[in-house]
Amino acid sequence: MDDTFMQQFINAGQTTVSSLLLAHFHELGITNDEFLVYLELKSFYDAGNHFPDMATIAQRLRLSSTQVYQIIHRMIQKKILTIDTTQDKQGRSQDQYDFALMYRKLATYLSQQNRQVVEQKSSDQRQALFEQIETEFGRPLSPIEYETIAAWLDQDHYQADVIGLALREAVLNQAYSLKYMDRILLSWERKHLTTKQQIQREQEKRQQRQPSSGAAAQSSTEDIPQIPMYNWAEPDDDDKQ
Repeated sequence: MDDTFMQQFINAGQTTVSSLLLAHFHELGITNDEFLVYLELKSFYDAGNHFPDMATIAQRLRLSSTQVYQIIHRMIQKKILTIDTTQDKQGRSQDQYDFALMYRKLATYLSQQNRQVVEQKSSDQRQALFEQIETEFGRPLSPIEYETIAAWLDQDHYQADVIGLALREAVLNQAYSLKYMDRILLSWERKHLTTKQQIQREQEKRQQRQPSSGAAAQSSTEDIPQIPMYNWAEPDDDDKQ
């Protein structure tokens, strides 16, 4: 490359386009032609010309001025482009193209997409929880039991993994009952244990406080995982205080 080209390249400046807009402009109802016009307008805007001549845009896109006018008119109708009138320092009125509405549409679309992902994830977790409880109980859940679990999630705002831990405790104590699980959840709530991590830390503390059975017993069972058998549904006297 010669120095002349590099100088022209630098002097021409750059136009920055959001990758989010590039990836989702079709979802906003923007056609390829409309997006090309946007790129041209953005290029002029970045160079300080906020209302370029339509004939210049038409020449660069190899279109007629009428075609460019029709495209811009469609963009205004779609509420992705507005023409605003402002005043300069001398008080003279001047027009400029504004794409603020398009950016708002993009923000709204992405927000809806993110919300749908969260809702789908929540729905999947709920279904997985139902299936997990049915598997551990060895039977289908009744309609009332479905309502109880839904109330834990929607009204009491228990996390699905916390309910899963309550299920594990119930199974370890051979209590295949939602009422038993509810007593466990209430016990944790009274202790302000609201996350899986908090509950697991509390379980670890209880294991550490349990007396050792001696070195020989520990050696004979070192390969067997320790299972906490603390009955959360019926806490000891110290916990009730």
